[in-house]
Amino acid sequence: MTRLVLVGILLLLSLAFFLQNQEQEVTLRYFFGLLEASTPIYKPIMAGFVIGLFVAVILLFPPWVRARIDLRRKTKALQEAEANLERLRQSLEKVSGRAQSPAHMESSRDFGDE
Repeated sequence: MTRLVLVGILLLLSLAFFLQNQEQEVTLRYFFGLLEASTPIYKPIMAGFVIGLFVAVILLFPPWVRARIDLRRKTKALQEAEANLERLRQSLEKVSGRAQSPAHMESSRDFGDE
């Protein structure tokens, strides 16, 4: 949530900067002065901002995908381990011959919650 607020503030400040600097011109010299272009100052700054966001997304996307895949794999392993644990508990109850009634199990759970 904090990141979202900070990004919103940054976008509002940059928008205010772009709107205030519409009249100022800058001359851009490309390729060692072979090509020149006059443009409002906010356009190259906005282009740099957008390119920076694009590069950040490209650099952060693969680790995010990797983390999501790892989370999915670990969640599946946890579910399988819980299923195995439940099967082992049931087989232990059968082997020991003391299968508890459902009413007795619920009353013992109620005491554990308090």
